[in-house]
Amino acid sequence: MSVTDALNYIIFTNPVSANAGSIVKSTASTIGYLAGISAKSECKMVAPEPLWKLASYCGPYMKLTGLSGATAVILGAYGAHRDYPDEHLKQVFETANKYHFYHSLAMIALVLCRTPKLTAALWLSGTMMFSGSCYYYAFTGDKRMSKITPFGGTCFILGWLTLCF
Repeated sequence: MSVTDALNYIIFTNPVSANAGSIVKSTASTIGYLAGISAKSECKMVAPEPLWKLASYCGPYMKLTGLSGATAVILGAYGAHRDYPDEHLKQVFETANKYHFYHSLAMIALVLCRTPKLTAALWLSGTMMFSGSCYYYAFTGDKRMSKITPFGGTCFILGWLTLCF
């Protein structure tokens, strides 16, 4: 039995749910009869659309999520097979890649946010500034870009805080 079949049974076709429509209809008829009103419509339960169709309503957010996730995988593979002159640079890379992955996965839920554009902008800015500057440092050993790393971290934090308001 698939997950869809199980959910369909739980929500619609089990004995309790199957009788819910007739119970509502008979209750409405009884109340209408007592109030002198006749029922003009019939109650029907409608099955929900499959969850995979939700992606078509998400617009650019799923595309951004896909691009961010693909970039995280590509950079993760490249960085994992690279020789680092210093163990510290490898740790910086792993931190950058971890945060990049976490926020790529979190972007799946952007459609549930009250302010998805703001949250997406903050998380993408955070990814570019925090993870990007860490990637740059890990790959080149040059610390010039590390000055923007805290701003990227702040964008990550602010992005998460947008979920509270």
